[in-house]
Amino acid sequence: MRIHPIPPEQLSPEVRFVHDEIAGLVGRSQSQVTMLNAGGALLGPFPAMLRYPQFGTPALSFLRTLDTHATLNKRVREVAILTVGAAFGARFELYAHAIMAEVSGLPADTIAAISAGGHPSGLSEQEAIAHHVAFALATGHIVPASTYNRAVTLLGQDAVAELFFLIAGYCLIAIILNGFDIPAPDNP
Repeated sequence: MRIHPIPPEQLSPEVRFVHDEIAGLVGRSQSQVTMLNAGGALLGPFPAMLRYPQFGTPALSFLRTLDTHATLNKRVREVAILTVGAAFGARFELYAHAIMAEVSGLPADTIAAISAGGHPSGLSEQEAIAHHVAFALATGHIVPASTYNRAVTLLGQDAVAELFFLIAGYCLIAIILNGFDIPAPDNP
């Protein structure tokens, strides 16, 4: 780990406000995931975002917008996020979103297969197309026309755009996690 959680009392008032907002949001939306350490410091990508607020605060704003304006089904979102996490090998992303995928109702075998970089059977058509799109983009490829057209048919044009931005947001998170070598919690 190249960056450590920052105790909230060590943050400037402006950054402490951001910390407290994040802690409140993840406490409500991802309460099943260990996002705070025993001292109340945020885990995952958040220490880097708080240490470098000139970059982290705008990134957080973008990520919050992805949640605020989400229209994609939660299972579809989690399939895409896990696919990105697997493509990058982002340990914390895989840890957190395996839990959230389970909460959204994805079967354990499906979560395990996606997390291992596989292409599971048994996904709904919308989940499968989200997986294919996320896999293409997270592995550095252009989405093939046939895949794009199928995604528009299944999800709609606006939802496909949302999917692209969601994938981009979680690629950003994966890169931050991997750049700073941030692991999953020891005892989730």
